[in-house]
Order: sequence, then C-alpha cells, then structure tokens
Amino acid sequence: MSGPGRTRPPRTLWVSTSTRTQGGIATCVRTLAATGLWERWGVRHVATHRDGSRADKAMAFASGLARYTATMLLRRPDLVHIHMSSAGSFVRKAALAWLAYLLDVPVVLHVHSGRFHLFHDRAPAPLRRVIAATLTRADVVIALGELMRTRLARIAPDAHLTSLPNPVRLSPVTRRPAGAAPHVVFLGRIWDKKGAFALIEAWAKSSGGESGGHLTMAGDGEHERARTLARDLGVADSVTVHDWLSADQVAELLASADVLALPSENEGQPMVVLEAMSRGLAVLATEVGGIPELVTDGVEGLLVPPHDAGALADALGELLGDEARRRALGEAGAARARDEFAADAVAARIEGLYHAVLAAHGHPVPGPGATR
Repeated sequence: MSGPGRTRPPRTLWVSTSTRTQGGIATCVRTLAATGLWERWGVRHVATHRDGSRADKAMAFASGLARYTATMLLRRPDLVHIHMSSAGSFVRKAALAWLAYLLDVPVVLHVHSGRFHLFHDRAPAPLRRVIAATLTRADVVIALGELMRTRLARIAPDAHLTSLPNPVRLSPVTRRPAGAAPHVVFLGRIWDKKGAFALIEAWAKSSGGESGGHLTMAGDGEHERARTLARDLGVADSVTVHDWLSADQVAELLASADVLALPSENEGQPMVVLEAMSRGLAVLATEVGGIPELVTDGVEGLLVPPHDAGALADALGELLGDEARRRALGEAGAARARDEFAADAVAARIEGLYHAVLAAHGHPVPGPGATR
C-alpha cells in the first residue's frame, strides 16, 4: 500500500481482442505490452473478442464484459484505453466506453480500422449519431496517421483527436546472400480485398517463377482459390500458400524474404508493413489508407494504385529484376522504422497522452515507480 504522502501506482484498464488472435490490433497490443508500458501503468487487460465460431465470440464478449464491469466497479481504474475497429468491434467497445463515461473514468479510444469512415458512412442515421457521440465523448481518440485523423474529424468534428503510428519492435535486418533468387512474401487474409489474387496474376505476368524467385503467401482466407489460380496460370511451382502462421513462423519467413507485397484495396497502418520495414525488406503496396504515411514511393518501397493490374505487375517485375534496387529500398525502410516507428518511442507518446488526460481531469497524476 502507499504510505503517507506517497502516490499510489497507476491503475489502467486496456480492452482489446485477445492477444492470441490474428490481425493487427493483437500485434499492436503485444508490441506495446513488451515495452514495459503495462508494468509502468499497472495495466490490466480485458479481452472482449477472440477467434473462433460465433458462439466462441459471444462467450468471449460475455466473459470480457463481466470482467470489465467488475473491474470498473470494484477496482476503479484511473484510465481506460479501448482498442477498437469498425462494425461489430465498434458496437462492443462503444458499450464499454459508455459505461466508463457514466462512471466518469477517463477514456482513450484507439481506432485501428482503415475502413472506419466507410463503416460510418454506410451505417443508418441513428448509428451514425452513436458513432459521433462515442468519439466526441472520449478524452482522446487515437487515429493511425493523419489521413485517418482527418476522416475521423469529419465524423466527429468536436472530438479530441490525435494521430500516432503503429509501433514496431525492431528486428535484425534481413541480409540475404548476394545473387540469391528473389523471395516475395504476402501476409494477411487471402481474399480480394487484400489483393491476394491480383498478386498471383501479377506474379505470372512478371514471370516471377522464371527468374528463379518464389512467392510465399500466408494467412487465413481462400487458400484453395489461391492455389487453383496459381495452377491455372502455370506458376504453382513458384507459389506457396500457407495457413496463418505463428509469430515465430512469421519472423522466420520475413527473415528469408526480400520484398513484402500487400496490394490491398484499403488499409489503416498495416503492422506487417512496419515489421517488414524493420527487417529491411522492400515494400510493394497500394497507395491507400495510411500506407503512404509509412512508405514513400521510390524511397522505402513502390506504391501502385489499387486495382491496377498492369502497374502492380510492372512494379513487381522491377523489384524482381533489380537486386540493388531491392536492397536500397529495404535499407531506407529499416532506417525509417528505427527513427519513426520504434515501439519504445510510440509507448512514450502514449504515456504523454495518459498524463495529459489525467491532468485535465484534475486527478493526481500517478507516475511509474510509485510504491505498490
């Protein structure tokens, strides 16, 4: 317990999907937790979602809601940090946010979805009002980059918005042997919205297999469709399609690669792009969402318009045929990841937000190092 005149340690409640789920939010949460932020701010984590069937997800939310409510009532936190996406994720997290608002507990909303504005625009009018009110009532809303911040400002003009990049844990830079056959990796859901099938078509057009190169795709989604397309295009021998890989397997795969390809039709700030940059991979992606805030075309990678099969094939062919170009883009990406997106630096900015939010509420600002 805290002694006379001593400030008790902070109590912070984080809410997100399970850290064992697939996807960028879980990766972001794990990355920030590993910085020591959770220890410094006394974080308790409540998962309100997990992968699985509808029944599994319903049970996860019911269990998470019970734990959240008990924590709010019995061990009132100083601050709640809620990680949300769009659609069902927003609905679940909004309910939790409003409980905190009613109890006058400061709330940080962390919006991860690059499609949040589309979710809002397609929602019925009553839900649009709830979305705007939920964002406006929060003490601060974190957007992944300036483009997302601008989009959220159009939804909730009076919300207290800021932008932060996703964090990346710095990894050893990939150094493949000179002259090694190029290895291109795709990580993410294997479906049309991520450009997975367009990438296989571009691989065939750019004669990726004829160069001795290999394309490896890993993620959940339509695996058999991808394998069938590769066979139909005559590139099955140079294309491997995996199910979702563990974090260790992803690290091993990235360490063997030269290029990360992610030709999505929409994105926020994909964690996989940051992970690839930190390892010194050249990035081939579409100029959508927050990607141009991570990758400058011609500097850390090559960006092409979405749904432009010709541009994608041309850019892929350029990278496959020029080892020096791949290395230069990868080295620039590693430098930028180290300078701008390192997890410790992002965690420090989040701590700054916590101090500002608590000070605005007139609370004594608990600081790391207080006696428990």
